[in-house]
Amino acid sequence: MLFGIIFFSIFSDPQGAINAMLTGAKESLTLSVQLCAIYALWLSVLELVKACHIDTLIGRFFAPVCGKLFPNEDKTTLDLIAMNFSANLLGMGGAATPLGIQAINRMSKGDVATDNTILFTIINTTSIQLIPATVIALRASHGSVTPSDILLPSLITTTVTTLVGILCCLVLRIARKPSTSTRRGIPPLSTMFCPKRRTTR
Repeated sequence: MLFGIIFFSIFSDPQGAINAMLTGAKESLTLSVQLCAIYALWLSVLELVKACHIDTLIGRFFAPVCGKLFPNEDKTTLDLIAMNFSANLLGMGGAATPLGIQAINRMSKGDVATDNTILFTIINTTSIQLIPATVIALRASHGSVTPSDILLPSLITTTVTTLVGILCCLVLRIARKPSTSTRRGIPPLSTMFCPKRRTTR
């Protein structure tokens, strides 16, 4: 980046380089303010959800699914996962992120990713979205005439990617069970994705 700035400023187009830097700074600041407004809106909605104890109802709704996908996790962790799923369903990525971080911290076992953390990361990344609110807001802020016309394509693509991700993780989880892995000399799935650090004597 430094080489490109120096080259264009001295040898190619000094005025163009300055204009590009000023324009880029202006656009980045404008986008940051717009994103702050979007995240402030949805985080406030999340706080209202918590104050009205709607998060408890959401946790009960997703409890059977979360219990099957994430065995051996406590109720608090499952509630965080359920809230993360709900925020992603509504396209509130800014609200889903802190919930996801808390859930990952509770599920992690030291510096090694467990099967549950890997599966949760896949689901959180693909995340089925009924209403991609953040993307709609960004499209509207950039002058889109019909910013909500991505609802159906977004729902289809995120559903397919989420189901494929869950299927792949479950297949690998079954294939890498401790008993089978130990007998065949194959490391478990968690150590394949996040191996322990080697120590030297």
